[in-house]
Amino acid sequence: MQSNNPVFRRSEEFNTAGAQRQAGYSDPSTWGTGTPGQPGLQTPVATGGPMTIDSVVQKTAIALGVVILTAAATWILSPDVSENTLPADISGLIAAATIGSLLAFVLSMVNSFKRVISPGLVLLFCAAEGVALGAISKVFELAYPGIVMSAVIGTFGAFAGTLAVYKFFNIKVTDKFRRMVVAAMLGVVAISLIEVVLSLFGAQIGLFEDGKLGLLFAVVGLALGVFMLVLDFDFVEQGVANGLPDREGWRAAFAMTVSLVWIYTNLLRILAIMRD
Repeated sequence: MQSNNPVFRRSEEFNTAGAQRQAGYSDPSTWGTGTPGQPGLQTPVATGGPMTIDSVVQKTAIALGVVILTAAATWILSPDVSENTLPADISGLIAAATIGSLLAFVLSMVNSFKRVISPGLVLLFCAAEGVALGAISKVFELAYPGIVMSAVIGTFGAFAGTLAVYKFFNIKVTDKFRRMVVAAMLGVVAISLIEVVLSLFGAQIGLFEDGKLGLLFAVVGLALGVFMLVLDFDFVEQGVANGLPDREGWRAAFAMTVSLVWIYTNLLRILAIMRD
């Protein structure tokens, strides 16, 4: 079964393993060059052992660790801000958030459509994302004291809750669900880019403002982030079952990092709008 998730769609191992499983080769030990009357299937080349839950957890922890460390460094090394800080004095934070976000977006596209995952590019994405999050979080904390810790706790709560529901209720991800989530994700990204372009010309829809439309857009984004986590858990489960190479754990780590960042940023916006 081929994935509709752009992060996993470019992975030859995910797609090949799914095709082999549909052809009746659910056990990797039965894969071979083929015999008369049977389709020829090349035995996968092992590279560093198979992917496991533990290896995915370790790689995800490393990815999130890079995000947290670079975010903390950006926060600490940037100029102090207070209630008396003028808008012009936070221009450095705005610049860091903008540059980090743009670099992270470009790297996310590269990682999403790259057939062979690169751990270096994944960690570089995490570093760029950390710079952006550190700057954004400091600006939000200035306006709404205590909001960052609430968003962090909410993000990890969403992760733990989604994982628990996925595991204990044995959720099955269907092709229709995958297509809906991916289509919604691409739609939200496209609309966000349109909003950014319109803002350059002084015309905005209001998706990033503090009104009801902004709140609705943030809630939709939060729900979408949770659905993205469900897809991530499903593909990790499939990858471990199919005995994918250990390097594919970096693809799963990248996907879950993207989902968690997505959830965190939308939680920040929701909490800020609710305080207003």
